[in-house]
Amino acid sequence: MKSAWSGLLVAFSMYSAVPVLQVQWEKRTMRWALGFLPLIGVLIGALEWLWFAFCTHFAAEGLFYSVGAALIPFFVSGGIHLDGLCDTCDALCSYGDREKRLAILKDPHVGAFGPMWLIAFLLAEVGCFAQIYARPALLPLALTGFALARCLGGCKVVLSPCAKDSGLAHLFAENSDKRVVAVALLAEMMLYLAVVGLMVHAVPNGLTMATVWVVVLLLWYGVHEKLTRRTFGGITGDLAGFGISVAELLSLVCAALGGLLV
Repeated sequence: MKSAWSGLLVAFSMYSAVPVLQVQWEKRTMRWALGFLPLIGVLIGALEWLWFAFCTHFAAEGLFYSVGAALIPFFVSGGIHLDGLCDTCDALCSYGDREKRLAILKDPHVGAFGPMWLIAFLLAEVGCFAQIYARPALLPLALTGFALARCLGGCKVVLSPCAKDSGLAHLFAENSDKRVVAVALLAEMMLYLAVVGLMVHAVPNGLTMATVWVVVLLLWYGVHEKLTRRTFGGITGDLAGFGISVAELLSLVCAALGGLLV
């Protein structure tokens, strides 16, 4: 029980901006930390639902809602995954060899391409949230996507080889009970999918769109795995953050486009 509590604190202290008690990072406290990563997504989803309820109750404008909704994940996570998105886009757009791209990921400075892609990412999020606000039938896909993206990101860290023997991904991978964490993340994933199924089963074609959403996320997991292995030689913390961010956006896209079809 103490290890589980410590793992929860490590996960929230590292992957969120939520103030929590600080514990020493060691094998004992980090072994199950990644298993609690999706709970940060659950918190984001809950806050997104409250924001949606607030805006609909007071008949707020769509732009006001969508900008606020896009900022909630940033404030909860502290932007850690967006940092990975920015660095990864810089590395990919460099068209350098593996060593150069890994060096760019490690470099604390930001290049030109990262901010441009980050702006494009945030604009896409705002657009998707605006469309979801207008047609919210598949809102559960968007809300659950934050937790599901972190399930996939956690699995990536414990199941994929690390690109280097240093960095946060290597630290968490080496100190994780990989088998237990992977099973826990898969169980959480099944739970979230079951909840989504219950929430959209009454929506016409809702289960069909939810199935498409799951397939899209699994395809992205495979594409991301191939990209990280071929281009970078494995996973890093930045690449995991990139994967989580894109998975979140894909969930929003599915909810927005799906809302037009149901």
